[in-house]
Amino acid sequence: MSLEDRLGDLAVQARHLQDELARPEVAADPDALRRIGKELARIQPIVGTWERLQATRAELVGARSLRDEEQDADLREMARDEIRRLEDEEARLLEQLKVQLLPRDPLDERDVIVEIRAGAGGEEAALFAAELFRMYVRYAERHRWGVEVLTSSETGIGGLREVIFEVHGDGAYSRLKFEGGVHRVQRVPETESSGRIHTSTATVAVLPEADEVDVQIDERDLRIDVYRSTGPGGQSVNTTDSAVRITHLPTGLVVAIQDEKSQHKNKAKAMAVLRSRLLEIEQRKAHEAEAQKRRSMVGSGERSEKIRTYNFPQDRVTDHRVDLDLHNLPGVLDGDLDRLIDTLIATDQAERLAEFGEGDAA
Repeated sequence: MSLEDRLGDLAVQARHLQDELARPEVAADPDALRRIGKELARIQPIVGTWERLQATRAELVGARSLRDEEQDADLREMARDEIRRLEDEEARLLEQLKVQLLPRDPLDERDVIVEIRAGAGGEEAALFAAELFRMYVRYAERHRWGVEVLTSSETGIGGLREVIFEVHGDGAYSRLKFEGGVHRVQRVPETESSGRIHTSTATVAVLPEADEVDVQIDERDLRIDVYRSTGPGGQSVNTTDSAVRITHLPTGLVVAIQDEKSQHKNKAKAMAVLRSRLLEIEQRKAHEAEAQKRRSMVGSGERSEKIRTYNFPQDRVTDHRVDLDLHNLPGVLDGDLDRLIDTLIATDQAERLAEFGEGDAA
């Protein structure tokens, strides 16, 4: 199917969806409204770009006709300038269409479960993990996304051995999925009297939130233990068996949640994390064959990779996947991540365009 045919079909589909939204029975059905509205929101930007491209090409026809037929030299020169501008606009719109028509990750619109764990570096690594957590909370605030902590394990001086949290918002996974991997910090710890620079790490895992229909879990494959929640140093948080630990026997995955006082709520949160981890395993299996023939520098999701370094002495953040250096470390840690993430998204799109080619992208 040619590019024109495909885009024509999308325009027809957009008009059909708009007609559907106007039907009284659809207006009275919240699920149908949500489903049709979401599909229309996906298609309309593509149709809009296509309509601008058609208008630009129509203007080009007129400008070329003026250049070829006009007797006045000044008008011909003006027409040539307009042709150059319109040709640049035509090329830009074509590239935009190719990106818009790339196959979308069906999980991009999902909410996200993020897991941050202190790595090498002891207490300094735990402090860095806490800074990464605050960075993502502030990034979510900038995008007006909601954040809900599922569980956390703190150290005595404000660090985090582990924190698991959800991010709720349109397109959260489409942007945060590039954050998975090993993050490294280089700085002089406050406890270092000699001024020596230490290197510490923290791992970040980004999982799309899984629905029950995405992952089927047999209750017989679960071992569920309940126990009393405890705080730092073994301090009792409550006197009931509200903490929940779920072990998925076939995979050996273990999820423990104790932040809520309700055993039911802790179990629901633990099941949400377990489903997302199982979905990630299934995704990894599905992508193994593709990964053998194409190793993307962006989004491979291997946690062993060092993806980014935060160098405090040089006020520099380096993303090693795209060789990008930013000298705005305080801003990045305050949630100013869009330039980093936009670069990663653009690189990923360029890679996919190069692999699929113009015909496949269209």
